[in-house]
Amino acid sequence: MRLRLRDTLLELERGRPPIMGIVNATPDSFSDPPGEKALGRLADRAEALVEAGAAIVDAGGESGRTDRAAVPEREEIARVVPLVERLAGRGMVVSVDTWRAEPARAALAAGAAMVNDVSGLADPVLAEHCAEAGAGLVITHTRLAPKTKGFPAYEDVIADVLELVRRRSVLARERGIGLEQLVFDPGIDLAKTPAESIEVLRRAHELEVLRRPLLFATSRKDFVGALTGRAPGARDAGSLAALEPALGVPAAIVRVHDVAGTADFLRVRAALRGEVEPPGGALEESLRREALA
Repeated sequence: MRLRLRDTLLELERGRPPIMGIVNATPDSFSDPPGEKALGRLADRAEALVEAGAAIVDAGGESGRTDRAAVPEREEIARVVPLVERLAGRGMVVSVDTWRAEPARAALAAGAAMVNDVSGLADPVLAEHCAEAGAGLVITHTRLAPKTKGFPAYEDVIADVLELVRRRSVLARERGIGLEQLVFDPGIDLAKTPAESIEVLRRAHELEVLRRPLLFATSRKDFVGALTGRAPGARDAGSLAALEPALGVPAAIVRVHDVAGTADFLRVRAALRGEVEPPGGALEESLRREALA
């Protein structure tokens, strides 16, 4: 399955999802240490994520936390656009995590190749900007407005995911988005209880009927915390376990904080399943033991 992100064409196949690494240009991310972040440090983090195996860097200028008010658009733009410009200038494939049309337009003008819209296309003008740029667009399932918290009653949560993303994808196509530019996200933890998020992942194979890549944004989410009793920064091991549903669908992207750990997990899994050739010979000496102090 192919995904077009401006001048980049990704060929996706079952069991080998591209890794999307997360760079939060926000002082109040739910999983990062609080405080303002310097542009240079954010760019260095993005470089490290790419070196560790990230194919896409997802930059966000507003936290999705529901206990914080939405920031003014000009503030979101000021946070994310210089970062996108620098990363794209270094040849990275950059996604911007935003639900508003004007920050999306500004980020695309700075070189972003995809917009990761967690609102379910609340503003269809955003799709027009992606269409004009030839950029990818992630349409996410949620039944609530951004920055609000609640748990709507679902008769069947997977049926609801299918109904909403199909309807919003029709709207995106009417606004000029090509089929190869579309990605669908089932919206883990967005307007869903931990139990509902787990059900979506258990039944992820039912989303194959959408015939487009699926974005699995499961890293450090609430459902992992509910299962493990751990705070966000200690959820990476549980997050690796949550990758398994993404590996069973024909085409997926995994959005993670721990890119190196995820790349290691995927590499070892592929070797154990006979999907890649194991290395020949003995382990090189420098890797056999920790160096002495």
